[in-house]
Amino acid sequence: MTIDSHQHFWRFDPVRDAWITPEMAVLRRDYMPADLAPELAAQSIDATIAVQADQSENETQFLLDLAARHPFIAGVVGWVDLLSPELPRRLEHFSQFKKLCGFRHIAQSEPDDFLLRDDFQRGVARLADFGFTYDVLIYARQLPAAAEFVRRFPHQPFVIDHIAKPDVRAREIDRWESHMRTIAAHPLTMCKLSGMITEADWRAWTPETFRPYLDIVWDAFGPDRLMFGSDWPVCLLAGTYAQVKNLMEDFLRGRPAAQREAIFGANAARFYSLKTQHGFTA
Repeated sequence: MTIDSHQHFWRFDPVRDAWITPEMAVLRRDYMPADLAPELAAQSIDATIAVQADQSENETQFLLDLAARHPFIAGVVGWVDLLSPELPRRLEHFSQFKKLCGFRHIAQSEPDDFLLRDDFQRGVARLADFGFTYDVLIYARQLPAAAEFVRRFPHQPFVIDHIAKPDVRAREIDRWESHMRTIAAHPLTMCKLSGMITEADWRAWTPETFRPYLDIVWDAFGPDRLMFGSDWPVCLLAGTYAQVKNLMEDFLRGRPAAQREAIFGANAARFYSLKTQHGFTA
């Protein structure tokens, strides 16, 4: 079972999706399951996790509706207002959807200490009551807050999206490494090997560009807490789906089959408690 732990769908709306600037022309169109299916077939990907790109409950329902119609969408990471006093009621509502694995907030667009807000943390504290995971989407400059955040929730499953988006263009690594190792000390926190090529020079990256970063997260998290993600279609800004998958295959070449299988599927299945159309559970 090969799983892409991180991809998106949208019907492009220039107002709602203002983050997709004119310079990102390739993304300024609809991206739906019919667009992704040929890529999955070509790369022998069995299942995916569809992750929110808009901060609304409508987005969560949109992804759940797609997942209900397309069996290859094995799980959904949605959005819910973690600051709302109505949160327990909304979590109860969403708990009926078997493919809803957890939630994410676009914290990278918030102040650097957003994760440490008392009201936000009260919301995160409710996720465990329903068995929901939480995806941590941040830039590297927000890692100090993220390290404290995960420390405060030792029993909450977290995953760091996109290796916390270090500035690969500027070869930022030392401070990023220090904070990532601190976060990796928490055993329920995992890391997605995703979203890297868009943090590099879109036209000049090579597999070796990312080797120092991959070596660090491999050493810090180990093969049982890393998972492959394409970040499709955002990855198209800097490369193809095949290039993203090949990047990880190159990095893992020569490693034991069990480690490759963990990163390309088993870890995501375990973290998100997936049950797919193939009967696979973890």
